[in-house]
Parts: sequence; structure tokens; C-alpha cells
Amino acid sequence: MFINNHSISPSKVVRGKGAWKQSLDLLTNLCKRPLIIGRSRTTKKIRASFKKDLLLKGIQSISLELDHDCCELDIQKAYLISKDNNCDGIIAAGGGKVLDAGKIIADLLEIVCITVPLSASTCAGWTALSNIYTPDGKFVKDITLKNCPNLLIFDHTIVRAAPPRTLASGMADAVAKWYESSLTSSTSQDGLVQQAVQMARVLRDQLFLNGYQAFLDPKSNSWETVAEGCALTAGIIGGLGGAKCRTAAAHPIHNGLTQLAYTNKPLHGELVGFGLLIQLYLEEKKSNSQLPKQAKSQLIDFFSQLNLPISIDSISLKNTTSNELYKACKFACNENSDIHQLPFPINEKDIFEAINSFQSLPTCSKIRINNH
Repeated sequence: MFINNHSISPSKVVRGKGAWKQSLDLLTNLCKRPLIIGRSRTTKKIRASFKKDLLLKGIQSISLELDHDCCELDIQKAYLISKDNNCDGIIAAGGGKVLDAGKIIADLLEIVCITVPLSASTCAGWTALSNIYTPDGKFVKDITLKNCPNLLIFDHTIVRAAPPRTLASGMADAVAKWYESSLTSSTSQDGLVQQAVQMARVLRDQLFLNGYQAFLDPKSNSWETVAEGCALTAGIIGGLGGAKCRTAAAHPIHNGLTQLAYTNKPLHGELVGFGLLIQLYLEEKKSNSQLPKQAKSQLIDFFSQLNLPISIDSISLKNTTSNELYKACKFACNENSDIHQLPFPINEKDIFEAINSFQSLPTCSKIRINNH
């Protein structure tokens, strides 16, 4: 067996009600002058409260609100501010793109990284990976980092207050782990990869069983299972399995779709979920098997319950021409794309045809859990 060297998990994870307050003593041991970064106006007050809490512990922090998604402009700006102010840590508090930005800044400066997800929309708070976008949100590339964060703080009180849409998006992103990893790892003899894939299957089943209740009621018992599944367990799967447990077609199709303009900008998981439906359509056409068709039917029903996109109309494209959509499909199929890990050849024409097959809303069916 070849040597596999990858970062599996944060050095420490603090999770539960009031996790932020419980982590303050840990923070004092990690850094004395951190840069707190975020973006959304709706969560700015949360970061301001973090700053006050840190000050009471003798930690002099600096705050920076990012202007864009995780892009090189913001990364460069934060990098320079951190250096000029002798910051010894980054506290990234926000959604997935803020967390990605914080991780890469800390990686470049080789300083402490603390991630504080303010929603359960992705597992970005866990992983040693950052996605880079243009200032207007078009995917550029992903970067593997040297380490996972030093500390991940998952405060249930804070995350429960996030909009239900973010949890639904997190579920779409997390459920894709099974459907993508079961394809990309199908020939792997690595026991750790195989075990990670089975974790992805269990996570999918839990999301199917508990996801709708968690979406409806953040005070329900289901919420904790689902939120931690999306933000933490999904990260464990990618950490254990590495590249073999990350992406097949759903994420590359997401990357292609980010190249388009939208009237209402979709979240990461919303596009991944739609990309997953396209992946299953492609599997169905290429394999002549009924399993992908059944899985697609299950997901359409599940996604419909969560108000997730299941058609071209529902992803709110803005006056997109066929030529623009075709270019997006071509981007998804570039020579370095993970889409070529699929067990069958794929090209932009296949994706274009698949996306156009979802012009209208499909008929939903009852969810059944199977092993596809």
C-alpha cells in the first residue's frame, strides 16, 4: 500500500449548547491577538459579541468583514492586515466560504486557525480544504491545506438560530457524500476509505429519517443529529477517506453552475444537490440500471420537502442562454475535474442534455432507503 498523508480532523472540537463560552479558556492558550473574519450583515452582531468575550479574557482581537466570497482579493487583504497587526491566529465565524477563507489565510501565515460555523450549511469548518472563487462567486479551484483547523467550535445555540434554508443546503451537501464516494471509491482496496464510505451511507439514512423534522423544528431532537451530521460527520468522512470520499459529479457540476448568473444566488449545497440529481440521471443513462433512477426519485421527494432546487427553474438562473449553459457544462468537464473519476466517460454534451431534462418539476415519490 502506498503512503497516504492527509489531515483527518481538527485538533480539538467543542460542540454543544454554549460551546463558544466553554471554549474561551482554550482560545487563551491558542492565541493572544487573533483576526476575526466574517461577512454576512446578519451575523455581524455575533462576531461583535465574540470580540467582547475575548477582551474579557485579555485577548485583543481585530475584526475584518470580507467583501466577497472566498476570493483572492479578500484573502490578500486579510493576509496583509494579519501581518501588519502581528496576528497569531484567525477566527473564522460564518458560513462555508468564510470558513474556507479563514483556513487558507491561517495556512499561508502558518498561524492558529479556529473555525466557528454559524450555520450547518457545509462541513467547511472541519476540513483541510478551501474552495477559491472569483469576487462575483464563480468557482476557480480547490486548495488542499497542510492541516485541519486547530479548533472547531460548534455552538448549538448559535447554529439553531440560522435560517432553515442553510440547514437544508447542508443536508444536500452532506447526502451527496454517499452518492459520490460510493462511485469514486468503488475499486478502492483501502479499508479506511471503505469504512468512510459506509459512514456516508449511515449519514444519508439519518438525514432521510430525521432531516424533515429538523428542518421544520430546530428545537426538535432530530435537529442535533442532522446539524452535526452536516457540519461535523460529513467532514469526518472526507477526512478519513481523503480525495476518494469527496467528489464525483455533483460537486463538479456545482462548480460549473457557479459560472452562471442568478436572480437569487443559490447556496453551495443547493447547487450540489441539483448537481447530484444530474449525476444520478447520468448514471441511469450510462449504466442501464434502475438503482440510480430509484435513488433520483427518493432525492427529488426529499429535496422537495426541504424546498431545495429540483429543476432549472428552481435554481433561479438569470436570463441564461443555451450557449452560456453549455459553457458551464464544459467548465464542469475540464481536464482536471473530479467528474472524470466516474466509472464511465462523460463530456459536456452529456451534462447539457441531463440538465435540460430537468426543465420542469419532476413528480415526487415516497422516500425509500436503499443501498444505492
